[in-house]
Amino acid sequence: MTTPTYTVPHRREREGRTDYEQRLRLLKSRKKRFIIRLTNQQIIIQVASYEAEGDHIHMTIDGNDLEKHGWDHSKNNLPGAYLTGAIAAQHCDEHSIEQGILDVGLQSPEEGGRLYAALKGLTDNGVDIPAGDVYPPEERIHGEHINETVTEDFTELHEEITA
Repeated sequence: MTTPTYTVPHRREREGRTDYEQRLRLLKSRKKRFIIRLTNQQIIIQVASYEAEGDHIHMTIDGNDLEKHGWDHSKNNLPGAYLTGAIAAQHCDEHSIEQGILDVGLQSPEEGGRLYAALKGLTDNGVDIPAGDVYPPEERIHGEHINETVTEDFTELHEEITA
């Protein structure tokens, strides 16, 4: 009798939802994972840690939190991503989360993109997450490429968040 030569992958791997090799590398670091996801409407940032029963989500911040602070522009552009990261950093301070590792999942991050703008919002406001020189330029983060209203509102909201 012969043994099967094919092993069926895990369901989430078959569905294209989880890269288990990458997940194992992240879990071996034993640091909290900063999960940043990009949607068509907003940026979502979660802080998770591994537990045997399943991942424990410490906090979730998304673009809707920007509206609570008075942001009435896009929640999906570079300034919105940076401010979402800044709000997440403030919540990390409240939860005594000081460092972690970036978890991008199956996304293909672009240097200078929204994902790295959110990461810069986290790192500029006190969270230690290792990253190279991948951040967008400051003038794009401030929204100068969009219009002056966004730049002014960005500055006001950033001062309010970091105060």
